Amino acid sequence: MSTILPFIYGAGFVDFLIYHIEPPFPPIISSESRLNRFAEKDGNPNPVGLSVQIIEMGGWRLSLHHILILAAVQGLTEFLPVSSSGHLVITSKLLGFPDQGLTIDVALHVGTLLAVILYFWRDVWDIAVGGVRMATGRSGPQVRLLVNVIIATIPILVAGYFGRPYVMLFARDVQLIAWASIGFGVLLFIADRIGMTVWRVEHLTWVNALAIGLAQVLALVPGTSRSGITMTAGRLMGMERWEAGRFSLILSIPTIFAAGLLTGIEVHMVDNFHLLGPDTLVSAGAGFVAGFVAIALMMAWLRRAGFTPFVVYRLALGGGLLYWLYSGGNSLI
Repeated sequence: MSTILPFIYGAGFVDFLIYHIEPPFPPIISSESRLNRFAEKDGNPNPVGLSVQIIEMGGWRLSLHHILILAAVQGLTEFLPVSSSGHLVITSKLLGFPDQGLTIDVALHVGTLLAVILYFWRDVWDIAVGGVRMATGRSGPQVRLLVNVIIATIPILVAGYFGRPYVMLFARDVQLIAWASIGFGVLLFIADRIGMTVWRVEHLTWVNALAIGLAQVLALVPGTSRSGITMTAGRLMGMERWEAGRFSLILSIPTIFAAGLLTGIEVHMVDNFHLLGPDTLVSAGAGFVAGFVAIALMMAWLRRAGFTPFVVYRLALGGGLLYWLYSGGNSLI
């Protein structure tokens, strides 16, 4: 529980951005309005009643199997090049799950964040050392890694902050998720076939980092996959498969933190601190376990083979969704 609190209470320090800097879009959507909009879209005659039921139950607001499924989907797909957001939308629609709420979103982000930090603890340590060396005016590989991570992260932070409400409008568009899954899956296959395997993370220049960071912005399109598009960019530059995966997952640390912080801001704005309960802790723990397992298995695979299985899965997923949609299944999803 204490691990989750920094995301929420830290949001108070970011209030200046929300109340004093006005981006060119409406305010961040609250959990209740988000539930209302989705409920209205699904034809629920009493969307407000739905949101009140979910938000005000207290304690265990979600069943254990609901939490475990969400955590498994989030943890397993967050780092695989298959789009975690798309899978969460599809899972919720197919199983009829209600919106899990903002605190569970924060908990899942915390769990997956801890998983990637633990797996790449050496790189995290190098980044910390790089910060100290930079502050004292020294250079070195640790400083270069830190600079590259910062440069590659800036584009997604800017685009995510200013474009998030627009992205939310299409976040549950299954047709868009299907086409993005197919299109970016084909792009990953091409990059993996034509890209050389000679570069390591240590060989990246700031120009390479910026290019990967700009590619990461495409992850705002539902169904793209943040890890998938950054690995694709890395392979196009000639990075080894394991190294492309390594840099992609290192980049996920500030990105996941930022996403969790933004969600924490939403919790802070609607004063939902009282919603911290046992399901929040279980969600974080389950997300951590699923995320760590996914990272370990994928990185072990990339040491020996390529991205073809992930491409095949993306094509099958996208094709299956399109068939379902165009054969009349759009009423279900």
